[in-house]
Amino acid sequence: MLKLITIEENSRVPKYQQIIDSIIHNISRDKLVMDQKIPSINMLSEEFNLSRDTVEKAYSILKERKIITSIRGKGFYISRTKLISKVNILFLVNKLSSYKLRTYNHFIDSIGANSHTDLHIYHCDETLFLNLIEKNKRAYDYFIIMPHFKTEDSKHISLPEKVLKTIEKIPNEKLIILDNIKENIHDSLIQIYQDFENDIYSALNEGVNKIKNYKKIILVYPEKAVYPYPRRILHGFRKFCVEHNLDFEILDKIYDDMILIKGDLFITIEESDLVNLVKQVREDEFKLGKDIGVISYNDTPLKELLGITVISTDFKVMGETAAEMILNKTKGKVKVPFNFIDRESL
Repeated sequence: MLKLITIEENSRVPKYQQIIDSIIHNISRDKLVMDQKIPSINMLSEEFNLSRDTVEKAYSILKERKIITSIRGKGFYISRTKLISKVNILFLVNKLSSYKLRTYNHFIDSIGANSHTDLHIYHCDETLFLNLIEKNKRAYDYFIIMPHFKTEDSKHISLPEKVLKTIEKIPNEKLIILDNIKENIHDSLIQIYQDFENDIYSALNEGVNKIKNYKKIILVYPEKAVYPYPRRILHGFRKFCVEHNLDFEILDKIYDDMILIKGDLFITIEESDLVNLVKQVREDEFKLGKDIGVISYNDTPLKELLGITVISTDFKVMGETAAEMILNKTKGKVKVPFNFIDRESL
């Protein structure tokens, strides 16, 4: 065991940090395993001619990070073989969509190598979310949460009561709320969010001159999706249409053999509805962007490639901002830009 510890006398790295680094390095190489006993404080201090205070400091830090544990009268043991990096992060998302994965990837790119981030999907399920928090509440330095849940009748809800109470037990300095917030949650933490109602309203106003060229605006909003969407999207859409005196309709989905009429403009949220709609537009020999307009919610590389006009949150900014605020230890609310991106389908 003592051969696994490396102390360089001439190194500028403090001796206690060298002990920590040696133990973590050997865990990562599977030379130290779960429940394996490590040298006592006295043994380590005598072997390397170190003060007890130096070894105690190293072991204290390892215990705080839950990498080792002490058993009274028996000694010190390895208690964790995962999540041993300096900053350990739990990233909880409600679904693994392409745009949420983009947020996660930009977060990983920005947070740097001096961290370890675990991604978990809770599928808008309150019980699964609560179990994940309970199971991991002591294992991470930061908790990044995208709060989107569903009621028993498959409607969207931001923060159910039990979830809110659980989140409020997480120390403010460890909590980051992404994508969706609730106004009455405490302010002394990181919140990076979309404003679903005002975002769609403002983005559609950016494209209003082209939108007005169409005779009817149809929002395809899934009422009972597997992963439900905030109803604030509906409120913002209605507000825009009423303000501009536009004929509009809200549908639950794009139906097979949809009746398409020249002058229709569709706003789709789910990818499956977008695919079904574009397919039917082509089959009916309408010209996309002239006879039938299409705006899609949330941008993807494929939509850009196909020339689909979108209204979209900047998921790159969302991920990068979360990382920067953690690294800079800043708090507060940041609204993510929401853009109207005009392409060939409008």
